[in-house]
Parts: sequence; structure tokens; C-alpha cells
Amino acid sequence: MKTKLYQLRSQFKSFLFIAGFLLVAAALIYTQKLVEDLRSEARGILEFYVQFYEQAVSSSNDENLNFIFEEIIKRTTFPIILTDSDGIPTGWKGLTVASDDPSPEAILKVKKIADAMKNEIDPLPLKYEDYVLGYLIYGDSESVQQLQWLPYFELGAVALFILIGFFGFNSIRRSEQQFIWVGMAKETAHQLGTPISSLMGWSALLKDKCEQEPEKINILNEIGQDIQRLETAAQRFSQIGSKPDIKPENIDEIVHAVIKYYNRRLPQMHRKVNLQYVSTIQEKVPINANLFQWVLENLIKNALDAIGTKNGTVTINAQKGNGKHPFIIDVIDDGKGMDSKIRKNIFRPGFSTKKRGWGLGLNLAKRIVEEYHGGKLQLKESQPGEGSTFRIQI
Repeated sequence: MKTKLYQLRSQFKSFLFIAGFLLVAAALIYTQKLVEDLRSEARGILEFYVQFYEQAVSSSNDENLNFIFEEIIKRTTFPIILTDSDGIPTGWKGLTVASDDPSPEAILKVKKIADAMKNEIDPLPLKYEDYVLGYLIYGDSESVQQLQWLPYFELGAVALFILIGFFGFNSIRRSEQQFIWVGMAKETAHQLGTPISSLMGWSALLKDKCEQEPEKINILNEIGQDIQRLETAAQRFSQIGSKPDIKPENIDEIVHAVIKYYNRRLPQMHRKVNLQYVSTIQEKVPINANLFQWVLENLIKNALDAIGTKNGTVTINAQKGNGKHPFIIDVIDDGKGMDSKIRKNIFRPGFSTKKRGWGLGLNLAKRIVEEYHGGKLQLKESQPGEGSTFRIQI
């Protein structure tokens, strides 16, 4: 059920992404269509002006030519350049170059602008009979240019707003989750404290009364170990949300303690699993022993669940790293492995492929490694039917 929930969430996100992409594409296409329509309208107007200009040329009246260019063509709202048949500018308007500057430098600048404008919009030839007298080159008006860029600015503003909202919402949500997480851990430690103390007292009392009965003493010793285990769990929960005591620890002792704990319980769990430990680390590792042991227990428990009821092997491999994380510890199993849909969700709180799983073990382990030890916990490798490898970097 939880797996399906995460799949539905992923599908919903994909749907929102596709819908957003289609809306953006529709906005861009519609805007570009408006731009093309306005360009066509502008070209139609200029073609009409060109016909007047050509008629004025046929009348051989320079006053008419000047009147058409100065009083009609130049009054348009888009940049225009008039050139001779060789493409040399003879008049212009709407450019950054002053229209009354006849200097060679100004003409050279206008010619470069004209060449760029011709690449976007075909110029209109000015003809007299079969002779081309010049060209009328024009570009987009300021309104068309603004319209062309408008959707990009709008989308950028919307994207920025969504991005700020997304990070803000995520930050608030993470803070709330952290507060709830810490509160539950502290409350759990508090609730466990009183009955554990009571059990320890009753256990000591029973031992005193059964000194001459070895069988009962053995049972009470087992009960004592379980009580000690509960006390350790309570201490771990009490450390959540507080700054842990990090100091150099012997990683071999911690791993052997975890292996010993599971080896005592594997027969009761009806498992035939071989727990192996290989290490090339000689120096001590800066960790909180209690919390780090909790991480290893969660990872081994996850490996045992992946192996199931068949025979299998779980290998803990400790080795030197490099750079920011000088120590690496891999937990390797030969269980059922995971496909891509499961791999991307395994560290999410509440995600579990088990019917009775809470989906908190791996998320808890990741929090302890990354938030309290400044390290990194990741699924290094996993393939269906080939097992999985979790890597801790400290």
C-alpha cells in the first residue's frame, strides 16, 4: 500500500510537470503567432508605402520622394532603413544611430544593423519598371519586441515565485518533521525510562531469591540482557535532537557487538545467515558509538529482510576512504535486491515494501549518519535478484 502511494505521488508529479510544460509551450506558440501576425501586418503596410514610393519614382519628382519617405514611411513605429541598389544606407529611422548623421562611421554602423535585420525579415525592393532602385529594410517595432520577450519574463517570474515557495514550503515541512521526530523520540525515551528502571529492580530482587537455582538464574540473566537492550534503546531515543558526543571509537568492537547481537537471535528468527566482517581500518573512527551501532543494526536488519528465509550472507566491509570522508563501511547482502522504483524511495520516511514495516529504519539511519556525524549514507548498488550494498562514509 505504501509503495503504491509513493508511485501515485511520483505519477502525479510527472502529470504536473507535463501539464506545466504543455501550458508553457502553448503560451510561447500563441505569443509567437501574434508576433508573426504583427510582422505580416507591418509588411503589408510597408508594401503599400512602397507602391506609393514607386509611383513617385515614375513621376520623376524628388519632392514626392522626399515627402513619402520623410512624412509617411518615417512616421511608422518600427525601425526602417532605406538603401540604394548596392545596399548602402541613404536614410533611416528608429535606430540608435542619429538619422541626421551622414558621416561614414554612422553609415557603416547602419549597414551592419541592416545586414542583421535582413537575416530576420526579407527587405522590400524599390523598383522602377524592371530596375531595382533600392531596398526598404525594416525590423520589429518596440511593441512587437516586448511582446516577443513577454512570455519569457512572465514564465521566469512565475518560476522564481514557485521556486521560492517550493523551498520555503520544504523548509517549513522539514522543520515540522524534525520537530515531530525529535518530540516522538524524546517522549518514547521518557515513557520507557520508568518501566525499565522498575524491571531492573524486579530482576535484581528475583536474582537474590533464586541464588541456589541455576536454571532460573540463567533465565534471569537473559531477561537482564533484554532489559539492558531496552535501556540502550531508550538512551538512543533520548539522544535524538541533541548534539551527540562524538569521539574516536574502535569500529571493530562496535561491529562485533552488532554481529554478536544478531547471531544470538538468528536461530530464534529461523535464519541461516552468515554475518561476516572484513576491515582494513587500523585507527579509531570519530563517531557516537551508541547511535552508530543503531545505524548498523538497521542496515543489517534491512539486509536480513532482503535475504528472507533462504540461506545467505551479510558482509560488513570497513576500509579507508579519501577526502572529506576518510572512512567507508559497506553493508553487503545477497538478497532479493531492488528495482529502480523502490531504490529512489527507500530513504523516504514511511516508505516500506513490508506489510508490517513502518518505513523508518533507513530514514533514521540516514539522519544519524548525515545530520549527527556529518557523513553520508547511500545505496551504492542494488539489482533485482543480485543483492544490495549500502555505503556509509564518515
